[in-house]
Amino acid sequence: MNVNEKKSIQAVRRDAQGRNIAFRLSSGEEIDYHEAIDLALNGQLENVNAFRGKDGDYHLRSNADGNPNNNLDNLPTF
Repeated sequence: MNVNEKKSIQAVRRDAQGRNIAFRLSSGEEIDYHEAIDLALNGQLENVNAFRGKDGDYHLRSNADGNPNNNLDNLPTF
């Protein structure tokens, strides 16, 4: 995969409370939530963005594109 090529999130791992804690990328790589935020902030992930919430922390969310199938909450788990 080209270093400049964007990766996409293919699957998620959730904790007992249902929060996303890790992701499997199109490259096959598995990354934690903080690594995903770093990639999103650097423009290296497709269809997601990182934003600073009212709590001051960064959070990850899918880009609004009208397609619920690619929302992080609807992706397969691993």
